[in-house]
Amino acid sequence: MSALRALLFDVDGTLADTERDGHRVAFNAAFAEAGLDWHWTAAFYGELLAVAGGKERIRYYLERYNTSFQAPGDLDGFVAELHAAKTRIYTQMLENGEIPLRPGVERLLQEARQQNLRLAIATTTTPVNVLALLEHSLAPDAAAWFDVIAAGDMVPAKKPAPDIYHYALRELGVRPEDCLAFEDSEHGLRAALGAGIRTIVTVNDYTYNHDFSGAELVLDQLGEPGRPFAVLQGDAHGAEYVNLELLRRIHGG
Repeated sequence: MSALRALLFDVDGTLADTERDGHRVAFNAAFAEAGLDWHWTAAFYGELLAVAGGKERIRYYLERYNTSFQAPGDLDGFVAELHAAKTRIYTQMLENGEIPLRPGVERLLQEARQQNLRLAIATTTTPVNVLALLEHSLAPDAAAWFDVIAAGDMVPAKKPAPDIYHYALRELGVRPEDCLAFEDSEHGLRAALGAGIRTIVTVNDYTYNHDFSGAELVLDQLGEPGRPFAVLQGDAHGAEYVNLELLRRIHGG
């Protein structure tokens, strides 16, 4: 039986609740800055999250919900500029400390580092967003905590395709059975399982009703001592928060 050697983390919704009060707000600010009258409500943004990737989300919105919009001739350039503005605004929000990490995240990362487990990121968000979140919500040197940061367009197919996890595994030089992944959505779970990685899910307001069949454990959060998680699916072996003892029991190695 293989030992647990690495933990792989999604970012948006998993490390921090970035979607509703982070990315959505930044999208709306970018639209206003560009002179567009578009506004994505919290509920509507939940529908758009069915599409992975920010640029892809804008295109989906135009193709399905705003078909009367007269797009410029260079649609790719237009979408890329909007997304770049959104990323700039989102990064500023992170620098201002407006998007904290979810409960238990920093504690678990520190415990993993102390016990020499390898850490990786596997996400569809851009590398700029990842680095800004790590630096401003975790620690100035937090990017160096991770052996691999697999993000954005490093692979052609976004989640639920497993490509980003395959990439992270190759860069880490570990086997799927050596790892556990952390996700918050059905797309993310399917991506991790597609790469053969057992997965723990921490839901958020947008994903609590997703289908998490195949997850090892589904929780409302990672939990903290004195602030226990709620188990939504699976066996937490009597634990009240996620630590390496629980992860090794789940992993079996």
